[in-house]
Amino acid sequence: MDDHINNLYDADFLIWVDRQVQLLRSRQFDQLDLDHLTDEIADMGGQLKRELRHRLELLLMHLLKYRYQPQRISGSWRGTIREQRSRLQDLLDDAPSLASQIDLVLGKCYAVARARAADETGLSLDTFPINTPFSREQMLDANYLPGHDTEQRV
Repeated sequence: MDDHINNLYDADFLIWVDRQVQLLRSRQFDQLDLDHLTDEIADMGGQLKRELRHRLELLLMHLLKYRYQPQRISGSWRGTIREQRSRLQDLLDDAPSLASQIDLVLGKCYAVARARAADETGLSLDTFPINTPFSREQMLDANYLPGHDTEQRV
């Protein structure tokens, strides 16, 4: 690999990507920037996992706010819940193996969501349970909303 490829990677990532695609399609494997290409492919998996965690954190935070501050429920909260579920489903449709990651990251995601819910609501952190009160099915159910006395469906 020559310095031109390295410079292209650093100077204009999009042009570098386009060039790598051209080389792959034309089967010019000896010209590929394998070091950077390998790093970028590895990072794609990490990016999907980070997005999964981010979406779960936002969803859990809004579910907590919805359950523990019912007097402040807004269309915006419902919209955020719906949006995060939709984006999570898109992720799981594109990469079904991410479903196994949910159980691995749920504890950390919930801890972040719990702290953020306390910050955003002004309620004490102790208001929110230490472990998530929502099942995986409830979190991903497009029609589930937490209720104060009984669980709601939209």
